[in-house]
Amino acid sequence: MDMNRVKQIVSSPADIPVYYNGVSVWIDGYNEETQMVTVHLRDGRLHERRDVPAAELEEKETAVD
Repeated sequence: MDMNRVKQIVSSPADIPVYYNGVSVWIDGYNEETQMVTVHLRDGRLHERRDVPAAELEEKETAVD
């Protein structure tokens, strides 16, 4: 994922599914200079925050009925 998309997701009111290594995560913040993104697992474990490269995040489209 590129940093522009990370910024769009962070500022969006929508719930946009983002994955890191196949695991659903929330984006907590980002650093444009280092291209790193702070994430935590969507299962509520806030204490398990980690910094990951933006390029390793994936956005999954949700099916619309």
